[in-house]
Amino acid sequence: MTRPDSKRRTIRSFVRRTGRITPAQALALKELWPRYGLEYSKAVLNLDQVFGRAAPRVLEIGFGNGETLLREAAENPGSDYIGVEVHEPGIGHCLIDASRAGLANLRVIRHDAIDVLEHQVEDGALSRVNLLFPDPWPKKRHHKRRIVQAEFLHLVATKLAVGGTMFIATDWENYADHIDDLIAASPDFTIAERYIHNGSHDSLGREQTKFERRGLREGHRIRDWRLVRI
Repeated sequence: MTRPDSKRRTIRSFVRRTGRITPAQALALKELWPRYGLEYSKAVLNLDQVFGRAAPRVLEIGFGNGETLLREAAENPGSDYIGVEVHEPGIGHCLIDASRAGLANLRVIRHDAIDVLEHQVEDGALSRVNLLFPDPWPKKRHHKRRIVQAEFLHLVATKLAVGGTMFIATDWENYADHIDDLIAASPDFTIAERYIHNGSHDSLGREQTKFERRGLREGHRIRDWRLVRI
């Protein structure tokens, strides 16, 4: 039987870049993965077992080098953090810093985030999802590759507890317009906060990311949303 979303899943929102991985990052992927890594499978994760406790769970999609993920995990030891990323240099960098910080409340999955959400995350298991500066795919013919689509928002909503939040940020104006249209049509979310700023607004409680700093250098304004699952 053909899955109803099979056509959608042939279009990926990312390209696996072959960026240079340093010897230290490669070693971290080998030696620190057993401590922090979670292998992808189509089986639902028992997160209480993974972390050895029951706690609020935050998932970050496409964490880059792990700046936001690591800071939040360090500052909020009462919550557990799961980062999903496909690019190995960034994962290696994150593992090194997690080990240096001695974090016990952080795990990493090296796979497509939509597959992870569909198969590994139990419905209602998350308190928050972060999607910070996803690939904007700025050319019109590539807009179908953007991760934020109606189906994606609904999928995230099913994985959030009622009242759970989703943070989104972008520095591309036409992507922001696209996101606004999707949120307005979504039966799953309401907007709690929305800001347009030049990198100085900290009401959403996050630090600047690598991609945000690059966007600001290019003269882009930042759009931030905090959505609440209805």
